[in-house]
Amino acid sequence: MRVVVSTYGSRGSVEPMVGLAVRLRELGAEVRVCAPPDEEFRERLDGVGVEMVPAGPAVRPVVTTVEPGSAVGLARRASELMALQFDTVAAVAKGCDALVVTGPLPVTAAARSVAEQLGVRYVHASHQPVSLPSPHRRPPVRRGRPEPSAEIANRTLWDEDALIAHTMFGEMLNTHRASAGLPPVDNIRDYAFSDQPWLATDPVLAPWQPTDLDVVQTGAWAVPDERPLDADLLEFLDAGDAPVYVGFGSMPAAAAGEAARTAVEAVRAQGRRVVLSRGWAELALTDDRDDCFLVGEANHRALFRRVSAVVHHGSAGTTTTAALAGAPQVVVPTGGDQPYWAGRVVDLGIGAEHDGPAPTADSLAVALESALAPGIRERATAVAATVRTDGTTVAARRLLDEVGRHEPSASARGSASPSA
Repeated sequence: MRVVVSTYGSRGSVEPMVGLAVRLRELGAEVRVCAPPDEEFRERLDGVGVEMVPAGPAVRPVVTTVEPGSAVGLARRASELMALQFDTVAAVAKGCDALVVTGPLPVTAAARSVAEQLGVRYVHASHQPVSLPSPHRRPPVRRGRPEPSAEIANRTLWDEDALIAHTMFGEMLNTHRASAGLPPVDNIRDYAFSDQPWLATDPVLAPWQPTDLDVVQTGAWAVPDERPLDADLLEFLDAGDAPVYVGFGSMPAAAAGEAARTAVEAVRAQGRRVVLSRGWAELALTDDRDDCFLVGEANHRALFRRVSAVVHHGSAGTTTTAALAGAPQVVVPTGGDQPYWAGRVVDLGIGAEHDGPAPTADSLAVALESALAPGIRERATAVAATVRTDGTTVAARRLLDEVGRHEPSASARGSASPSA
């Protein structure tokens, strides 16, 4: 059985798909991964023995330089990503049995069109629940759009979101579909999601409340990581009390740099040591004091077991990894799904959320003190015991079973119906 896994995004989008690909291969499938050509992604896939097909422009320069919430250049990037699916991904997926896709709407909508054209099973994978239509929450604000009034009902906002999405990307997609001999779609968002999207999140950390959408929640997808921590990092960890980890992943350089400097100041003010993650912002130490250690690529789950708290931006991956490690968390969300994860950390009693995306040393110290309060570590340890670690197994076996038992149905192949 041949499966193509396709993604376009930062490490948080690529890493879960690597986990799925590894598990599919272990279960006997032939797998290839279409991913951005950034060197770290190539090295990651080479390291686990999965073939990578470079797809699209490097993503790191885009992610680290685009102003959060800005729509500048969005149309051009969307057009490039759609063309990428109809060209590169279509060529790779020819003759495969299933195409599993995650990423922004232009990617997933075009990828489903490719699956429809080829007659193969299509799976939309989401690594956070925020973008999936649900009457239980408001949709995220799309780039360049104002925050809607608080009085508008959730269902109305989701209907408006579908119209906005189609206005932004529908004509672009239908132009590509026409060139491929496919009929137009009139609701690009719902077409991309399909009737049965897969939600690759833990049901404790991110419970899905039933809706009209038949969501399949598999548990989070991750690659088992048995790498030991570097000797110099272990020496730092062993040299004193458990430090506080500070890292902001793939956040834009300016925002990550300011947040990190503030966080280090806040941690030091409480007499605690720091492990600072370099991240995509290429953060660096500001002095040569021996209470702060700079770390690059590392086994985060192993590292988080050794820290007193994790200060981060609230990505799905970092939140889940910290939860699995039983580490108290301080989340400094700036947008996207980050406020959702911050809220879940608070609701579960495993940490604190900083109020606003621009912390001061004093405001962050308050959040950190809350996360380090008596009982939070015990609660985080208890929650860690409930977090599932078999998400990739559940997803891989389901996919292989579905494809193995059935020829692709009309629904699986896709149709022009917005409810397909």
